[in-house]
Amino acid sequence: MLSSVNRWWRMAAILTVPAVAAVAIGAHPSAPVTRTDDERPAVSAPVRAAMSTVIVQERGAGIAAGAAVAQAGGQVTRDLPVVNGVAATVPTENLPALAARPGLIVTPNSAMTVQGTVSASATTTSVYRKVVGADDLNADGYNGSGVTVALIDTGVAAVPDLVGKVLPVAGPTGGTQPCVNLSGEPDCSDRYGHGTFMAGIIAGSGASSGGTHQGMAPDARIVSVKIAGADGSADVSNVLAAIQWVVSFKDAYGIKVLNLSLGTDSTQSYRTDPLNYAVERAWASGIAVVVAAANRGPGTGTISKPGDDPWVITVGAIDDRGTPGLGDDHLPDFTSRGPTAADGLAKPDVVAPGAHIVSLQAPGSSIATNVPTSMTGGYRKGSGTSMATAVVSGAAALLIGADPSMTPDRLKFALGSTARSGVDDDVMSVGAGVISATAARSAGAGLANQGLDRSNGLGSLDASRGTVQVRTQGLVGLPGTVVSGTQTAQLLLWDPLGFVTGNWSGPTWYLSTWYLAGWSAVAWEGSKWQGSKWQGSKWQGQSDPTSMYGSKWQGSDWYGAWE
Repeated sequence: MLSSVNRWWRMAAILTVPAVAAVAIGAHPSAPVTRTDDERPAVSAPVRAAMSTVIVQERGAGIAAGAAVAQAGGQVTRDLPVVNGVAATVPTENLPALAARPGLIVTPNSAMTVQGTVSASATTTSVYRKVVGADDLNADGYNGSGVTVALIDTGVAAVPDLVGKVLPVAGPTGGTQPCVNLSGEPDCSDRYGHGTFMAGIIAGSGASSGGTHQGMAPDARIVSVKIAGADGSADVSNVLAAIQWVVSFKDAYGIKVLNLSLGTDSTQSYRTDPLNYAVERAWASGIAVVVAAANRGPGTGTISKPGDDPWVITVGAIDDRGTPGLGDDHLPDFTSRGPTAADGLAKPDVVAPGAHIVSLQAPGSSIATNVPTSMTGGYRKGSGTSMATAVVSGAAALLIGADPSMTPDRLKFALGSTARSGVDDDVMSVGAGVISATAARSAGAGLANQGLDRSNGLGSLDASRGTVQVRTQGLVGLPGTVVSGTQTAQLLLWDPLGFVTGNWSGPTWYLSTWYLAGWSAVAWEGSKWQGSKWQGSKWQGQSDPTSMYGSKWQGSDWYGAWE
């Protein structure tokens, strides 16, 4: 196995970018100069060392980038405070030692705009549609027409690529509005920026890029259920209300797929957990529920809830390295691994591209403000299992659009039975493998989820939160109240028997109006929301520049990192 230094050196040799990757100035020995007039011995001019231009970034504790460059015999050519580093020229022979120093990331310099996060990934091509075969199904006329994907997230911005994609929904006092707003914010705007990115992956038209950055199912529709505001935080009780709304109105809006690119780190058994109960209810109603595995890898037992539920389609991420083939694909450190913490189940079910994905930026959102991008045209890049989940939700829309009779159990079997191996052979890391929408279109007969136990939903609401907590927004200068115990996000008492109504074969739960109980009356903010285990932004100190997945922001364990 190559050492980290050798891996860096190999990458410096093979990295392909539009400009110079590792500019080495070769040695230029001068010809000997001989003094004949005074019979002095011949003297040769000194040989200049080969030099390389690099960017040196500080990542964590360690020596300052400029000092490290000087100690390596190099010279700083420009300070780059925006990326916490410097541009420099360094003797080529000293690069391996510099790259091996703790707390530094050394990448070959290239001609790119320095904004936000700079890494070799800034030039990576987003090819997720080709990897999973969406372009082939689109060419055959399958574009997700007739399918609506419910997106429980941070809202969806009004951007050109989503014009006509987001269905208006009935407002609480009459008329229509762009979303179901359970966030506590006054409108449907995406002030965090995650929901818009997911919507672009699922159904973006590519209008701002001439079709280059089209989503998976461009004829599918989105119903936006906004459960979080500017910092991305939301309580489990909000998600429960959102899921119940989706199930209750699935027929009115043609909802066939539910995308949940979020989760908690709860270790409560799925057999009693109310969030697991809710996603199973959605599944039983005929909605394919697609859930992110989380970004808390690479350790085992890091699958999030409700991705720990055996009924749903739980999605992990791969790095496709910007190529359609699987031969060079990589399993990112950040993607969560099974088994599930409480029940020891094998998860994820499948994986899909989730690294350096190009999708839509929500103008003025927290992500856009805190992690600026060098991309133009309303696009940016992101990495995480959230993105991989949206890819699978888009594939689900394509397959159900091609065969409207396809049930969730049939869809899950088709995706799993035709998934491809090669990235990794560990079922706890990749499940059945990388999905192929093209192959799933002609999968053999079969159904998933046969003989599984169901959740009773009578477990602890507080245990369902894990360590992910929010608090209500307090008065100016005063802290709000942490939502905990049997409280909902409205600071009302949780009634599990009122939530778990009817039996599994009856319609009572679907017709409940619990979700209408004034969720927009209370706003909240993050408490223990941010998450601290995201590994993708510095790849645990490894110096391979293509493994830098961006900068984290609040909620990165669940929502991902941004470039």
